[in-house]
Amino acid sequence: MADKYDAVIIGAGIIGACTAYELSRKGWRTLNIDKLPTAGYGSTGASCAIIRTHYSTLDGAAMAYEGFFYWQDWANYIGVEDERGLAEFHKTGALVMKTELNSYLKPICAHMDALGIPWHDMTPEQIKQRLPIYDLHRFGPAKRLDDPDFGTPSDEELTGAVLFPCAGYISDPQLATHNVQRAAEAQGATFLFNQEVTEIRRSSGRTCGVTLKSGDTIDSPVVVNIAGPHSYKINRMASVEEGMNIKTRALRQEVVHVPSPPGFDFERDGLVTSDGDIACYCRPELGNNILIGSEDPECDEREWVDPDDYNKDFTEQWRTQAYRVAQRIPTLGIPSQMKGVVDLYDVTDDWIPIYDKSDLGGFYMAVGTSGNQFKNAPVAGAMMCELIEACEAERDHDADPVQFHMKHVDRNVDVGFYSRRREINKESSFSVLG
Repeated sequence: MADKYDAVIIGAGIIGACTAYELSRKGWRTLNIDKLPTAGYGSTGASCAIIRTHYSTLDGAAMAYEGFFYWQDWANYIGVEDERGLAEFHKTGALVMKTELNSYLKPICAHMDALGIPWHDMTPEQIKQRLPIYDLHRFGPAKRLDDPDFGTPSDEELTGAVLFPCAGYISDPQLATHNVQRAAEAQGATFLFNQEVTEIRRSSGRTCGVTLKSGDTIDSPVVVNIAGPHSYKINRMASVEEGMNIKTRALRQEVVHVPSPPGFDFERDGLVTSDGDIACYCRPELGNNILIGSEDPECDEREWVDPDDYNKDFTEQWRTQAYRVAQRIPTLGIPSQMKGVVDLYDVTDDWIPIYDKSDLGGFYMAVGTSGNQFKNAPVAGAMMCELIEACEAERDHDADPVQFHMKHVDRNVDVGFYSRRREINKESSFSVLG
C-alpha cells in the first residue's frame, strides 16, 4: 500500500464508497479506511435501504428523486462486474398515510408538483384493495405499550393516503456498497479494512494526513469524514466542532422483522409504507417478512450512545414497534423470539445531513446521514466530489456556496443548504423521515 494519496476517506459505507468512486473517476488517488472488515459492514449494512422521494423539504425531495434514477439504472451506474452480483432495486412504490402530523401530505405533494415527481391520491377503499390486511381506524397519537389506551381505536378512520410510485427498497445494502467498492477500485481507488484512524495530522493550518492505530502514517492533503455514527469522534479528533453550528450524535435504533400475516404475501404484494398514525414505517423483507422501523414519536425516548459502547440486545422497544403495526394489521402474528436489527444512526440536530468543508483546510464532512440518506448516496458522492474539487481550487464555499447540478432532474442544489454553519431547519420532520 502506498502511503500518500490525493484523498483519504474515513469510512467505507455506501456514501464513503460513492465519494471514492466519483473522485477516482476524476483521477484522484483515493484511500478509504474503515475499522470494520469490509465495505458496508457498519450502519450501512443495517440500513432499511428504502428508496423514496417524499421529503419535508424541497431540496431533500429533489436530491432523493435524483437518487431514484441511479438505483433504477444501477448496473449502468456501477459499470463493472462484481463477483458477488449486483444489488437489486425492488420498485414497490411507497404508500404514506395522511395524518394531521404531516398536514395530510399537502406540503409534500406541493414539493412533488414543483419537481415533477408523480404521486396518486388513495382513498380508504383503494388502500384496502391494495392491502386487505389493513384496519384503517385511527390509533394516534402513538403510545407506549404501558399506556392504558394503547390499541384502542378511534371511531374515525384515516382519510386516505398518497402513493409515490418512484420508491422501493434495496434488499441487500451491503452488497450495494460492495458493488460501488468494485466500481471505485476499477478506477484506481484503494480500500483498507480493519484499521482505525487515531489522529488527523495537520501542517500549516490544514490537514496533511492521518495516523492509524497501528502507528502507520498516511499522507494526504485531503481527509473526508464519512465515518457514520463515529463521525462526531472524528470531528473532535480534527478539532473542527467549534466551527459547526450543527453537530452529530449516535442514536441507537431497533428494527423489527416479523412474518407476514397468514394468507397474505407481503414480500410479493406489499410495498413501502409510512404511517404517522402508528409512528412506524414498513417494507417487505426476504422470507415473506415485514420489516418495521420507528418514525421516532415524541413518546419514545431517544437513546444517544457512545458508538463503541452500547446495548446491542433487543429491548421493549422491539415489542412496542411490533404491536404498533399489529394495530394496523390485526392478523399480524408476533413471535416470541425477537428478530431484526439493533444498530446506530448518525444524526444531526435537525436530521438533515452535513455535506460541507470544515474550518480546517482540506478536511471535509459527509455526516449525519443515517436513517434517510442511503437512497441519496450516489448523488451525495458526486456532490462531495464537486465540493472538494471546488474548495481545493480555492473557492470560498462559505461565502459562495457550490451549486451542484443534478443531471437526471436537471436542477441545481445549493450545497450551502447542507452547511455545518446553517441554522436548524424548521421545515424538517426532526425524525428519520428527514
